[in-house]
Amino acid sequence: QGQLVESGGGLVQAGGSLTLSCAAPASNFRINAMAWYRQAPGKQRELVASIMFVDKPGDRKYYEDAVKGRFTITRGSGRNTVSLEMKNMRTEDSAVYYCAAGPSTLRMVYWGQGTQVTVSS
Repeated sequence: QGQLVESGGGLVQAGGSLTLSCAAPASNFRINAMAWYRQAPGKQRELVASIMFVDKPGDRKYYEDAVKGRFTITRGSGRNTVSLEMKNMRTEDSAVYYCAAGPSTLRMVYWGQGTQVTVSS
């Protein structure tokens, strides 16, 4: 753990927006997928969004139902960065958000230490 660098967490008003960023380190494995997870008090860690890097027809993305239409995961110019744009945020989005990366969506090798996101009403 702690192999990825996350940034962008903070406090935001409900209905507002926040963008998280993540950078992956050099690796013996080719990073083909990155994802954002979150864990709120009293809840298990859940997958929020993931992206599998493909060139044609485009990157494959997944979103948890609760964030569909509000959050957008985006690949950086390279394969080692990813962002999570969060819009129309709700108080239930409050959690520690973790970035993950690995050779596939089923094998996340690298993890960040997490960044706190707090949404106030």
